[in-house]
Amino acid sequence: MINGKTIPFLPALLPLVFLPSIWAAKAPSSKEQLEKIATHVVVGKVQAIYSYKEREGIPVLSGYEYDHKVAEVKIEKIEKGKIAESLIYVRYWSRKWKGLGLPPPGGQSYENQPKKGQACRFYLARNACDGWSKGSQDGGYNVVYVNGIQPIKK
Repeated sequence: MINGKTIPFLPALLPLVFLPSIWAAKAPSSKEQLEKIATHVVVGKVQAIYSYKEREGIPVLSGYEYDHKVAEVKIEKIEKGKIAESLIYVRYWSRKWKGLGLPPPGGQSYENQPKKGQACRFYLARNACDGWSKGSQDGGYNVVYVNGIQPIKK
């Protein structure tokens, strides 16, 4: 009620005020959640990182710029799953808003982007949901979204 008058649509507008909090960044998963989602968990040293950029949306006006990345990882230890190779390639990405104004709600880039020469624990999804997408069925290893890369401090 405003100035003694009932405004019937006001309650309908309240969810719009609080809805952006639903679209907020995804909270990092706990170790238990990561282990549950992952089909494979490996510890290894990053040998190289390969990437390519791709633009979404209308250039200049809207869209994200994605940096799709693949890390070449020399496996030191397998903690979950079976892997015959000693060298694997793991996929993840980062993105930056390149459009006008504020970015739309949605997911953020992966946390803890690995660096060449760095030892990390990788929580991976192979032919399974990775926490962001339904998962590819191509046999590749996707890093579990959002914090499936855990640098190891020595």
